[in-house]
Amino acid sequence: MIYGTIGGIGDPVSRLVLGTGSYTPERLDDIRPVFQAFLAAGGTTFDTAHVYGNGESERALCMLIRERGGTDGLVIVDKGAHPSLDDWLPRVTPEAIRQDLRESLDRLGISTIDLYLLHRDDSAVPVGPLVECLSEQVAARRIRAFGGSNWTPTRLNAANEYAAAHGLPGFVASSPQFSLAAPTKVAAPGGVSLGGDRAALEWYRRSELPVLCWSSQAKGYFAFSDDVAPGDVPERLRPFDSPANRERRQRAREVARRHGCTPTQVALAWLLQQSSHIFPIVGAGRRSHLEDCLGALEVPLTAEEAGWLGHVD
Repeated sequence: MIYGTIGGIGDPVSRLVLGTGSYTPERLDDIRPVFQAFLAAGGTTFDTAHVYGNGESERALCMLIRERGGTDGLVIVDKGAHPSLDDWLPRVTPEAIRQDLRESLDRLGISTIDLYLLHRDDSAVPVGPLVECLSEQVAARRIRAFGGSNWTPTRLNAANEYAAAHGLPGFVASSPQFSLAAPTKVAAPGGVSLGGDRAALEWYRRSELPVLCWSSQAKGYFAFSDDVAPGDVPERLRPFDSPANRERRQRAREVARRHGCTPTQVALAWLLQQSSHIFPIVGAGRRSHLEDCLGALEVPLTAEEAGWLGHVD
């Protein structure tokens, strides 16, 4: 495993983050081997959210943490203030943050979340009260640090300018969608993708704000066959299925043959090569899936190969 740092979090943050969005207590026997294999490989960092499975992800992660004997050496990333699933109305308010955080801590069975992200943004809400609320949670030791998931650079910048002006902690991380395959549209309502957004990518390079990227494997796009007609591509992959991404997938296969690995490993290695501040979130329902992801850490991708993979004429 390789590691990075995120401000306010003392423990090493594994560059691969294990996503637990599909975890449920009923699947504990299936997911336990994945959890244990990730730990055995040196993984430290786990991603969940208040909204995942209506809390089932957090409850399952709680059970696995208890079996392990606690959170020492682990980094828990959680998210709150997601829109209501019934009507998709925004909930980015101090009241929703406090409520979701209380419930998440209870479900996880822990007293402190290492990194707490606002799962969505609402540009109609001033950043000041949000920063103040999250700073209060840091002071109360309910969270160690905070950031935004699906926030634009403009809003992240505004939040950190407010924090600096008022002597408060600021956003230390961001979680947008980012992968070698740039989606033509973001499937998740209210989602933000860095794919193809050169201005946003340049902002992240300048700011060096850590990025925990979701859908880092483009939902399995690099493992999918080229022989399928566009109309027969599974719905989950359609946002990624463009001529440019088909070219990237073909190039990933070429590089994979050169290095004796899989195209998915090449796609993850490309992300890791972009910056030491990038932490791909990987989903793995089975141990074999996790082992494929971990193999990306061993791919000796060159800067020339990385540039070629990402560029399309």
